[in-house]
Amino acid sequence: MKIFTDKIGFETKGDCDIIDITPELKKILEKSKIKDGIVNVFIAGATGAITTIEYEPGLVSDLQNLLKKLAPESGDYGHNKTHSDSNAHSHLRASLLGPSLTVPVDNGKMVLGKWQQVIFVDMDNRPRKREVTVKIIGE
Repeated sequence: MKIFTDKIGFETKGDCDIIDITPELKKILEKSKIKDGIVNVFIAGATGAITTIEYEPGLVSDLQNLLKKLAPESGDYGHNKTHSDSNAHSHLRASLLGPSLTVPVDNGKMVLGKWQQVIFVDMDNRPRKREVTVKIIGE
C-alpha cells in the first residue's frame, strides 16, 4: 500500500468564500500515481470546511445564504463573550460541514458525480491564507 501526501495553498476572502479545489486534487492524484484507493482532504483550523457541491453560481450563492441563515453573524454567542471576538458564527458554520472529506479512487480517478466538485468553504470573518492537506492511500 502506498501513501502520498501533498498540500493545496490559497488565499480566501472570508465570509463564506467558496473555492473549487477539484482541479488541484486531480493534479495531486495524477502525481501520486495511485490507481485504486482513497483521497482524504482535510483543513486544519476551526473556521474552514470541506464538502461537495455542484459548483455553479446559483448553488454557490444558495449554500452561502443557507449557512448565513443557520448561523447568523449577529447571533448572541457565548464564544464572542468569552473570547471578546466576533467569529462564533464562523466556528458554528464550519462545524456544520466539517473539516474533511474522503473520496474513493477507481482507475486513477476520483469517484465523483458528473456535477459534483470538492470545495473549501472559508467561514471566517476575514480573508485568510489557507492550506488543505491531501492524503492519498492506495495502490
